[in-house]
Amino acid sequence: MSIISIVWSSGKAHASIHKVHEQILSLVADRDEIHNWMLMGRETGRDTGCGHTWYWRSSAKALKGRGVWRLPQWCLQRRLAREIERVKPKALLLDGIGVARLIIPVVARLKPEIQVVVVFHGQSRIRRSDPRLFSAIAVHRLKLVAVSVALAGYLGARLGRTVAATRTAMNPHAFKRALLPRDEARLRLGVDGACTVLGGVGRLVEEKGFLTMLDVLSELSSTRTDIHLVLVGDGEQRPELESRIQCLGLERMVTLAGHRQEAAQLYQAFDVMLIPSRSEGLGLVLQEAVLAHVPVVASDLPVFVEQLGLSGIYVSPKDVPGWVAAIEQVLDSDRRLLADGQDRWLAAEDAWEQFCNGYAELLSSDSGPARAS
Repeated sequence: MSIISIVWSSGKAHASIHKVHEQILSLVADRDEIHNWMLMGRETGRDTGCGHTWYWRSSAKALKGRGVWRLPQWCLQRRLAREIERVKPKALLLDGIGVARLIIPVVARLKPEIQVVVVFHGQSRIRRSDPRLFSAIAVHRLKLVAVSVALAGYLGARLGRTVAATRTAMNPHAFKRALLPRDEARLRLGVDGACTVLGGVGRLVEEKGFLTMLDVLSELSSTRTDIHLVLVGDGEQRPELESRIQCLGLERMVTLAGHRQEAAQLYQAFDVMLIPSRSEGLGLVLQEAVLAHVPVVASDLPVFVEQLGLSGIYVSPKDVPGWVAAIEQVLDSDRRLLADGQDRWLAAEDAWEQFCNGYAELLSSDSGPARAS
């Protein structure tokens, strides 16, 4: 089946969204029938392996269409409509509410057999006009999907309509095959092979909670001199983190590794994975750490409890003493046993099968089924 995947932007800040869309598109049998549209951003040089990629290079103002930017938005929508008519897709896969606001008015005027699947990745700000937006397309043509049960409940209450929960998962066998051994991963990160490594992966932004982890490390360092924190990712908070590291005298105990294309291969460099997020739609890094057999300490968000249940160790995002105690507990315990328990609870193979079957059904078409394996 022919499908167009439309995401807000290219670039490393949107990498987790690209990863989810790639997992979904991997279920489509004919890769030549896949079209990836990046509304903002430029070529990254990264080969997704999923069909053809087109960069529209639009501006955020044109995409949002406020005030004097309504005309540029209208012109963009005309171009999008012409290209959709040229490709003749059976389905559109849309990246959240922002893309939906731009594309749904276009699709509402086109032929009725196009299926629209809107995938929500996080707790977007819902406008009063959004329920009316989705009413522009017949119910049988429109499917709203959240990447977790917790997110589906949040969005359903605000949109006043059903939002399906199809938890994002990844192919566990493919992920594990790509992992680098512990020593090689540490070498790439420039970390001493003998130290105890606490890891964090994600954008360096406030909602990821990494600033709090520096205070936690400062407390831990009074009794554990061999401990080291590695943060893989980049973002606007990096200067603040660097300043805080210097203020606390942690220069030798923290590595800001920056954005790494191979980040998903590096998890075995860590002894413990820290996920102190203040908000998340799903948090793929949790699944990746568990698949790499690294014990996880996470913030007490419902989306994390949904995935790890009773096997998880949870702390309020800003509770420094709580994080210190939780990390001490993990370091002093049988970490392999803890990782085993989290792996069993996550049930990655079952989750992957459910993910495949769920999206294969969502993307199904009389003219060309998706493959659910």
